[in-house]
Amino acid sequence: MLRFRPSRLGERSRRRAAKALFIRHGMEETPEGRSLRLLRQWLSPAQRAQFAEKSYFEVVGGDTGKRYRIYAGAATNVCEIDGNGRPTLGLCFLPMGDLPIGDVMLSQKIALESSETHARGVARSFAPDRTFRGSRLLR
Repeated sequence: MLRFRPSRLGERSRRRAAKALFIRHGMEETPEGRSLRLLRQWLSPAQRAQFAEKSYFEVVGGDTGKRYRIYAGAATNVCEIDGNGRPTLGLCFLPMGDLPIGDVMLSQKIALESSETHARGVARSFAPDRTFRGSRLLR
């Protein structure tokens, strides 16, 4: 009789799927779940759909009109994007304190839309790489 060892790929795939479900639907009674629910309430219908499908959403800077993509995550998760939707510059800025991911992402959205110049002034920049292809959450 042949026996098969469980594939590590299958295990990784299940873990990725569980993370995706948690982020997309949240555990409503946890701080993470409540923060993601609040974030979704602040997103436009287009941003909500984009976040549900791709685990990121795009915002337009309030001062310059530049476009930014906010990926699900709490650090190194913001990218300036060009007209073709390609990341050109990574930005790392977040509020003080140990906050759930949804709260961090919401503060980044509000900062870029209402005080883009200040947010960019405190942000550390980095060169975006393949990390930003696809969903960062699912890796």
